[in-house]
Amino acid sequence: MQFIDQAEIQVQAGDGGDGIVAFRREKYVPAGGPSGGNGGRGGSIIFKAEANLQTLLDFRYSRLFKAENGQRGGSNNKTGASGDDLIIEVPCGTVIYDAECDRIIGDLTNPGETLLIAQGGRGGLGNHCFLSNRNRAPENAFPGQPGENRFLRLELKLLAEVGIIGLPNAGKSTLISALSAARPKIADYPFTTLVPNLGVVRKPTGDGTVFADIPGLIEGAHTGAGLGHDFLRHIERTRLLLHLVDATSETAIADYQTIQQELKAYGRGLSDRPQILALNKIDAVDDEELQALLAEFQHLTQAPVFTISAVTRANLDILLNQVWKGLDAIQAAEKAELEVLVSG
Repeated sequence: MQFIDQAEIQVQAGDGGDGIVAFRREKYVPAGGPSGGNGGRGGSIIFKAEANLQTLLDFRYSRLFKAENGQRGGSNNKTGASGDDLIIEVPCGTVIYDAECDRIIGDLTNPGETLLIAQGGRGGLGNHCFLSNRNRAPENAFPGQPGENRFLRLELKLLAEVGIIGLPNAGKSTLISALSAARPKIADYPFTTLVPNLGVVRKPTGDGTVFADIPGLIEGAHTGAGLGHDFLRHIERTRLLLHLVDATSETAIADYQTIQQELKAYGRGLSDRPQILALNKIDAVDDEELQALLAEFQHLTQAPVFTISAVTRANLDILLNQVWKGLDAIQAAEKAELEVLVSG
């Protein structure tokens, strides 16, 4: 399945049906009077979050979505049929922007959540609505109102609690394949991963936690260099960042600082997100060199620093324990903050 996380579309709600001019002329019914019915309401455009969808691929080839128009009114005061609403299913985590003013209209994160995007037009009034003591035979009716027409930009931001970040070839795909059932493409050259990969990692309690393997970032990613903004956005929803550094790199410290600078330059609070640092590929590093590098990182950052090997699975259980503790601490802090807001 092709991973598409951006799309631009046009939505057109249905027009309301026209009201009509009609008069009741039936045998044995004297002075029938006006009987033109109202037009039906046009169908609306509604977005719905669907848990089974993982990509915006459906919007790559279909750009125009239009709901049904309402039917015109009928004689004998019959109201025209309303147009059916058009329900558009999108993946959970889809942010909907007004493409013309770049304003967020809605953010669908929970399965089954819905959002009215474009309102269908109201049906026009038939001539029976204009009957009065002064006008016993009105010959005017109103046309239906047009439905809303909008140009939208859709962005999918993956929903994951833990985001695995790092430079290309740091071993992120190998790590997520070791921790979960995910099977991303793995090779010994940079930019092997071109799309985010999701994997579910089981806690000791049996609950599943979603990890996201974010494709390798490079210097200047916040300006669009490399994979740039295409995948930085997927880190925004994560609660904890697992920063992977290649311990075999001759510039490991600079590699770490590059990612930190990109998070800070991108903004949106990413640089303040809780992090865990893991030095990967320790199976290929001399113990003395590893201890020296570990000491440098512990002096450089306040984040917990661990040494692991995704290939041999060395120390992965220790790393996961720290991840669970970090998520529990974040959840406790969020709960305490919510209690303060409620009590205040």
